[in-house]
Amino acid sequence: MKILLTGATGYVGGRLLKAFEEGNYSVRCMARKPEYLAKRVAARTEIVGGDALRYATLPAALKGTDVAYYLVHSMGSAGNFEEDDRIAAANFGRAAAECGVGKIVYLGGLGEEGRELSSHLRSRHEVSKILRNHKVPVVEFRASIVIGSGSLSFELVRALTERLPVMIAPRWVSVPTQPIAIEDIIAYLVAAAGLPVKESRVFEIGGADVVSYGEIIKEYASQRRLRRVIMSVPVLTPRLSSLWLGLVTPIYARVGRKLIDSLRNPTVVRDTSALNVFQIRPRGIREAISRALENEDHEFAVTRWSNALSSSSNTRIWGGRRFGTRIVDSRTMEVALDRTSVFAPVRRIGGKTGWYYADWLWTLRGFVDLILGGPGLRRGRRNPESLVPGDHVDFWRVEAFEPDHLLKLASEMNLPGRAWLEFEVSRAATGSIIRQTAIFDPLGLSGLLYWHSLYPLHKLVFAGMLRGICRTAARKVNDRAA
Repeated sequence: MKILLTGATGYVGGRLLKAFEEGNYSVRCMARKPEYLAKRVAARTEIVGGDALRYATLPAALKGTDVAYYLVHSMGSAGNFEEDDRIAAANFGRAAAECGVGKIVYLGGLGEEGRELSSHLRSRHEVSKILRNHKVPVVEFRASIVIGSGSLSFELVRALTERLPVMIAPRWVSVPTQPIAIEDIIAYLVAAAGLPVKESRVFEIGGADVVSYGEIIKEYASQRRLRRVIMSVPVLTPRLSSLWLGLVTPIYARVGRKLIDSLRNPTVVRDTSALNVFQIRPRGIREAISRALENEDHEFAVTRWSNALSSSSNTRIWGGRRFGTRIVDSRTMEVALDRTSVFAPVRRIGGKTGWYYADWLWTLRGFVDLILGGPGLRRGRRNPESLVPGDHVDFWRVEAFEPDHLLKLASEMNLPGRAWLEFEVSRAATGSIIRQTAIFDPLGLSGLLYWHSLYPLHKLVFAGMLRGICRTAARKVNDRAA
């Protein structure tokens, strides 16, 4: 059986990929940026380039596959995510039919048909219908919120509960939901690979308990031995709630607004046929949170929602128009240290380590980015010691990484243009040379005004950061010598 997996850079897709590799399946991953997966997959896993929004890239990825997993969504998109979802689903369904794929497995969302669904849940149901319009059977799982270390919902609950002894909460904290553990989601998805189907099927899946968000928060607090008070008020709109969440949780405003808009809809299993078809008995909320906490206590989860490329909100195509001539700010320093020592602080940049100079300015810039709907600094790093292409580093994304030599970061901030920050370490006669390069590709006049108005501040921060990196490298070497 040959499996095509989309969304392998995302939260569920990344876990599913590991499950397939451990189960010795033959897997092909399709990704918009294949290089982001190169360091994350087993040697036998195939990686191909493809984008569901570009039909021409799909046949090569789907050809010769028996089962195609469709884990694509555009909730993080800065534009019309519903239209993007329609186009992507239509392209994928058509290509799967033309390539003779045996079936499509799709992960959607619970939400009662006929009710006034949020735009996110409505789009999830619409994608299902579009996929079924083609001649390939679709196995669809409709799930409620997912509980697992690094999941969007769990990080929301964890951050709220850990940081706020008293919570003034909107009405969505009392809406019923049936959360499911990430391990159970993966079990269902893996089992679907071998499920014989001649026509499309929809399975509603959820955990063993029906609870509210407020009850999830209380269960989390109980397991962490925290005392928390929840006060529900009706005046917090989705927009105000999302901005508030951006201040106290890792979920920035744009995704937070779409998530909260969905939380007003009950997401409870009404059709229990999945329990008859699959030999899977999902966990209750207590065990789901306990398992998530076990992994969350480590520095990083196996996968995290913000690893997904969609978590960038596509801010690098700000305004949807052409970009101008790139502006380059480059500076170097020579230090009497070997390349490994000089590169070590670069490798650890961002997250809890910080940016080696004027961290309060980086925090202020992150706060402004959150208010504008960007990711801000809340995402941190996946791993404090190592990086691979595709990792997020605060509001940057690792575009290239070569140990002891190169780190290139692409900005995912809300900017009137595109930006990159690059560090390159090379050998010198008496040690090493580190080159730091900031690149800005402005969008029209607004981009030029942005860059030149902030250039004195940029110059101060970038120069200070380079000096800070070199001082840190020298101090670490001296500490080891002592």
